[in-house]
Amino acid sequence: MGFERKMLTYGDPDDEEEDPPAEEEEGEQEEEEEEEEEEEEMVDPLETIRAACAETEHCAHTKERLETCEARVSSRSNTTEECTEELFDFLHARDHCVAQKLFHKVK
Repeated sequence: MGFERKMLTYGDPDDEEEDPPAEEEEGEQEEEEEEEEEEEEMVDPLETIRAACAETEHCAHTKERLETCEARVSSRSNTTEECTEELFDFLHARDHCVAQKLFHKVK
């Protein structure tokens, strides 16, 4: 008798699975849908503020300089030029704008 229990316990996993009642499955599906809706509603304020700040006049100017540099570098096949300075200028301008707005929304 002990041997039979081990066979059932350590047997093929497909044989041991039982179908849960349909009511429990429906409840679980509803809970999962509610969790997905809650997750979709959450938006990181940092990302939205960054996007808004990137469109401001000063940030748009530095972004334009960065894009011009990237176009110039990518058009050349053999160059050592990088757009590090332009990238840092854009990130600095955007982060300066973000810092002024973000901390008013932080609890």
